[in-house]
Amino acid sequence: MQGRADAISPATIQTVIKAASASDSLKEESQLARARMMLERARWAAAAFARLDREASLRIAKAAADAGFAKAQLYADWAVKETGFGVAEHKKIKNELCSRGIFEHYRNEQLAGLKIDADRKIVELARPAGVVFALTPSTNPVSTVFFKIMIALLGRNAIIISPHPMAKACCVDAARCMADAAAAAGAPDGTVQVIEEPSIPLISALMSDPRTDVILATGGTPMVRAAYSSGNPAIGVGPSNVPVLVDATADLAKAAKRIVASKSFDNSVLCTNESVLIAEATIADKLLRHMQGEGAYLCSEEETERLRAYLFPGDKFSLKALGRDATTIAAEAGIRAPGKTRILLAPFDLPVPEEPFAREKLCPVLGFLKVPNAQRGIEAARALLRYSGGGHSAAIHSKDPRTILAFTAAVNVLRVAVNVPCSQGAAGFDTNLAPTMTIGTGFFGRSSIGENVGPQHLVNWTRIAYNKEASEAFGDYSGLEPWDVQAPDGTEGLELPMARTGRGDDELGEMRDEIRKVIIEELRSLFMGS
Repeated sequence: MQGRADAISPATIQTVIKAASASDSLKEESQLARARMMLERARWAAAAFARLDREASLRIAKAAADAGFAKAQLYADWAVKETGFGVAEHKKIKNELCSRGIFEHYRNEQLAGLKIDADRKIVELARPAGVVFALTPSTNPVSTVFFKIMIALLGRNAIIISPHPMAKACCVDAARCMADAAAAAGAPDGTVQVIEEPSIPLISALMSDPRTDVILATGGTPMVRAAYSSGNPAIGVGPSNVPVLVDATADLAKAAKRIVASKSFDNSVLCTNESVLIAEATIADKLLRHMQGEGAYLCSEEETERLRAYLFPGDKFSLKALGRDATTIAAEAGIRAPGKTRILLAPFDLPVPEEPFAREKLCPVLGFLKVPNAQRGIEAARALLRYSGGGHSAAIHSKDPRTILAFTAAVNVLRVAVNVPCSQGAAGFDTNLAPTMTIGTGFFGRSSIGENVGPQHLVNWTRIAYNKEASEAFGDYSGLEPWDVQAPDGTEGLELPMARTGRGDDELGEMRDEIRKVIIEELRSLFMGS
């Protein structure tokens, strides 16, 4: 065998390299052509969907929600098996909340048709964003797929899902589940599509293509920054680092129960989970006893050092701990924690950037900081958010409105969860905030959106505004629907995709030629390989 390998000439090697390079280039071009096909299909679907009335769009959204809800357990089990992250029981809850739960929350909100304000002489016309390109994470894979499809459908948009490669199998199947249900209920062909084999060239092409109307980016900072630099409108979120303050007025038993439940929920992969617990010194020991009764394990100084070394090798968070349970993390860090341990508490002294436990930790490990009084706790929370998590979320357990308001005014976040598990509270599932899987971090977090993202962010309202002088009569718009109206020259009231993008017959003809080339090449490779 060695002699045969030595006999291969340099020219042969170069030929093989060139052939491999050509094959890679052809594969990439095929992927890009597929992206263009998906986008064009989505554009026509978006144009057709925009012509449906509110009743029809709700029927489509409900069908998708019911289909996802029915398979919530299946996809929860599948996601845990495929990624190794989280708890199936908790993922089932999120899948249900992000399917039927999202539909029920928004079903009575007007996201289509006309809003008529005769007193102000203003008519508002709902205009869907169009084509939504949605990136989803590996930590909350199916629930984010469900959520983004639901808010797209409720706003009468077409959507293309790009799943994280680590969770692509469960996400592709979940997206198809909702797509099939939506189509059966009357959604235009191509309304919901999913990328089966995500790749960087394919994602880049879809993000930068002018036919993409808006990007919904949920994931790591590099991905969100790429979305914002794509040249297309983007809604992205920043990292979290939730501080939770417990002051002397808090119900300590309830606070302990809620914090442990939140930090252990789905093994702490939600970005809204608590990162650092800050407790007033006068109640800290009692709070810790309550937390230990709920399944928290307080690490000793030596154990904290072991945990720090395991979680942050090379000063970076180890992905080996991401979404793992507390007992597994303890064992791998060389800590003998009880078998029923739900979270690990890691005490530290100063909220400084050099302290790894002062940073975001997507696992059931909670930093613990003792402070002399509530004001020092507020200052510590503010310091933590300067290092990471600006604009995201914070939590407080207190009965004192003055302390709560002082805390809220000091920390640079856009949602403060009070006396509630922050994982579910800031995400809107245990509070009256809008339920979401995409947390807007606003200007503090360099995001374009400061609210919990929902279908309302995928709809624009064009306003017809009359002269406000009393002598100028306001028109009668009752009974009119924009998709049925024709202008005096007979043209339709709503624009078709070509009119909106300026795409002409020549360009569409070129695209059809590209599609033919891709199909011919695939057939050629199929028959040559058989």
